[in-house]
Amino acid sequence: MMKTVCVTGASGYIASWLVKFLLQRGYAVKACVRDLDNPKKTQHLLALDGAKERLHLIKADLLEQGSFDAVVDGCDGVFHTASPVIFASNDPQAELIDPALKGTLNVLGSCAKTPSVKRVVLTSSMAAVSANGKPRTPEVVLDETWWSDPEFCRQTQQWYMLSKTLAEDAAWNFVKEKGIDMVAINPSMVIGPLLQPTLNTSSAAILNLINGGKTYPNATAGWVNVKDVANAHILAFENPSANGRYCVVESVAHFSEVVKILRELYPNLQLPENLLALNGKEGYIICDFLGKDSLDIQKNKSFDAAPDDEAKVIFEFMEASPTED
Repeated sequence: MMKTVCVTGASGYIASWLVKFLLQRGYAVKACVRDLDNPKKTQHLLALDGAKERLHLIKADLLEQGSFDAVVDGCDGVFHTASPVIFASNDPQAELIDPALKGTLNVLGSCAKTPSVKRVVLTSSMAAVSANGKPRTPEVVLDETWWSDPEFCRQTQQWYMLSKTLAEDAAWNFVKEKGIDMVAINPSMVIGPLLQPTLNTSSAAILNLINGGKTYPNATAGWVNVKDVANAHILAFENPSANGRYCVVESVAHFSEVVKILRELYPNLQLPENLLALNGKEGYIICDFLGKDSLDIQKNKSFDAAPDDEAKVIFEFMEASPTED
């Protein structure tokens, strides 16, 4: 019997690949988008194999209580990916925190009313794991037991990190109270090929390197291919033993290493030569990860190949609107 699942924020970077892979696996997909009349939000989804037969686009508002009741009705699973990804905000409460926190509780509230929902898979982030001010020397290992500290995020004005931390923490409290089966996926910096026709925030990090910039961030981050992240969501839903949080990180690399890879791939490209200094200190460090391995993700491509995949797509639409996840 064909299973029906719901994907919120379906037009986003990770979610678009998730919808594609779900359709490939024979699921019927209810895909939530904010604007059904915006072709940039819908056309790439409608063009997917199986979309004509098994994809249903539905308008839903994260901040409208009860707007997901009809959407999740009859669904076996819910993938909640919708959450703004903005690193610079003039109004973080309205632009980041409210949609992330209230939106998550709104979706979960609808799930709590729907007996057919067997499991919820929440798209969280390493942003909810690593931002806590703890020493980050090379021998330090991050795992699913780490949590970002909301007060530290506020003091350092890391609003995206705060939004993801508050949303995931509230989600765990809610599902424990209501008895909902939930698994959280916490990816690091997600890169790789794009399906949507607009540049998302993490892809813009690569654009900034190949678009004539003079400096690159003095920062180390975890990196992972978008296809692996999408597959991790599906495995988290399908694997009965999946539970808790999963840090989904393939490689850890300084931005200088990313520049080096791009330089080897595109020797004629003007790439930044200098660090963007932050008071002489490294901006942020995410060191080694030791996470649960029960999802058994079969990696798509090595990290070395992901910047190439992404750069090729970015070259095709350098004029696209940035920062839309």
